[in-house]
Amino acid sequence: MKAIAKIKKGKGLKMIEAPVPRPAADEVLIQVDVVSICGTDLHLDRWDAWAGKRVTHLPQIIGHEFSGHVVETGKNVKRFQIGDPVTADSHIPCLKCAVCLKNLPHLCNQLQILGIDRDGCFAEYVVIPSRSLWENAPELPPEIASIQDPLGNAVYATLVEPVEGQNVVILGDGPVGLFAAGVARASGAEKIILTGLNPLTLKIAEQMGVDRVIHAQKEDVSQIIRDECEGVGADVLLEMSGNAQAISDGLSALRKGGRFCAFGLPSSPVPIDFSDQIIFKGIRLFGISGRLMFKTWRQMAGLLHVGKLNPRPVLTHFLDFDDFEQGFALMEAIPRLAGKVVLVLKPAFLKEIQERQSLEVSRFVSLPPLTKGD
Repeated sequence: MKAIAKIKKGKGLKMIEAPVPRPAADEVLIQVDVVSICGTDLHLDRWDAWAGKRVTHLPQIIGHEFSGHVVETGKNVKRFQIGDPVTADSHIPCLKCAVCLKNLPHLCNQLQILGIDRDGCFAEYVVIPSRSLWENAPELPPEIASIQDPLGNAVYATLVEPVEGQNVVILGDGPVGLFAAGVARASGAEKIILTGLNPLTLKIAEQMGVDRVIHAQKEDVSQIIRDECEGVGADVLLEMSGNAQAISDGLSALRKGGRFCAFGLPSSPVPIDFSDQIIFKGIRLFGISGRLMFKTWRQMAGLLHVGKLNPRPVLTHFLDFDDFEQGFALMEAIPRLAGKVVLVLKPAFLKEIQERQSLEVSRFVSLPPLTKGD
């Protein structure tokens, strides 16, 4: 089978031929239809300090965002049948450790991450333990099904507490930040503000329902947030960038008693005035890792089913699986040239997906070609 793999340390990924994996007793073999590129995959492509420290085994098939259908089940698998449309949570818990037994499997002490600790989904087939699988609604398009892992991050961060009637500020214009804007709008937020740096993604933010975009390098982030939020600051702050200055600005712009969700990963320790920015303000601080398994998935399915949440504006490019290098180049460009890039393994699916996207999302900015020759 074809697969995209990290072969050796250093920049770059390679398309390889790999054997089709066989499912163990508790695993499911999935034929992959669609995958999407994540920030984690970019780290692996660049082989930066994080990747060098985190990945211990090479070669490694990468990827953890996908949709597909079941083609074989292990002998102990009862919940899934051949033909079921599925995706998976990228977190694979043991379900036996003390943390799992406290109903927090997404934080498992023995946690494996798909595409990091075991072969991932950027391949024609992938095996995944059934405990991490999610069955998709038959009517859910495969390109939308493939982005549920990062969309779930946004749902978890945004809805860890209700946002109805709240002023929500999102720091960071990457895909998860943009998805969070859509989740907040669908869930009744009063005002949504998003900060970022990229002209393309700031325009996408407006399509996702953002009321006010702030260019973080050209405007006074903290002052604008306070001015837009009745002079007292944001009710909810979703930190999606991992940028030290953004974290400081966010804590300063959060009202007393507000909620701060930390999702973005800083590259180094961040100094915080713990007394003034947290204790005396009485804020509620949440660390967001993964998704609640499977409460977040049920919330996400509901929002998608009733049509309140439309993530399509974030999906800017649809490419043939063989053209993965083009997709990575679009996402790694400075300034970034794509929102979310989706790779399609079946050529017939690609045309169908492009037509569906063009019908459901109007193009709002000139973009590079969707595929070679288009």
